[in-house]
Amino acid sequence: MAASAREDGARGQAQGRRGCEHYDRGCLLKAPCCDKLYSCRLCHDSNEDHLLDRFKVKEVQCINCEKIQRAQQTCEECSTLFGEYYCSMCHLFDKDKKQYHCENCGICRIGPKEDFFHCLKCNLCLTINLQGKHKCIENVSRQNCPICLEDIHTSRIVAHVLPCGHLLHRTCYEEMLKEGYRCPLCMHSALDMTRYWRQLDDEVAQTPMPSEYQNMTVDILCNDCNGKSTVQFHILGMKCNICESYNTAQSGGCRVSVDQQ
Repeated sequence: MAASAREDGARGQAQGRRGCEHYDRGCLLKAPCCDKLYSCRLCHDSNEDHLLDRFKVKEVQCINCEKIQRAQQTCEECSTLFGEYYCSMCHLFDKDKKQYHCENCGICRIGPKEDFFHCLKCNLCLTINLQGKHKCIENVSRQNCPICLEDIHTSRIVAHVLPCGHLLHRTCYEEMLKEGYRCPLCMHSALDMTRYWRQLDDEVAQTPMPSEYQNMTVDILCNDCNGKSTVQFHILGMKCNICESYNTAQSGGCRVSVDQQ
């Protein structure tokens, strides 16, 4: 074995744990691109100037006996279990998280499998409760997350499907809700805002505008239904006449009715 490979293997074991921060495993992957040993492709990619192709991995090194061998679930020398779960296609080793390999996605997903279905148009595995109840966007999972600009399809972070059909990482979605409620791509409401809209109805009713604004109207465009309305101007918000959403944008200047003028 090359000295650098031994050093990399020893460094992985010196961490005093199985695997790395990403996966619990009993082996190191031998990268076919550079012949270096890493706990996983993510550790490799963060330390090298190139990416590890998981599908081309042929060999692994046992963290106990250090024997380099073909990729398999159990060490052929000392019987160390490399992973409770092992996928021979992705070469994914990890503790059991009810993973399954999706042929259409081309990678492994965290299950259990019976709780998910693969949407052929979105090209992504989604929870079974979304079957027939989500807006499809063709190959939406092949787009990067609009918040962090990182890959969604192969990410270890679960994807969150917005009502508009766009995808965000679940963690990015949760952070977004601290600052706003709209999809960063299309401005559609990212969650059910009905209760808040009704509260805003009450606030608008309890906050009359000054007399010079009371008969002022404005054209608006609704980000939720894409409808156009002409409504009374109010500083707190302007409600769509079609779907009653306040997620609207002014599309024209304010004007006062002829009778008022």
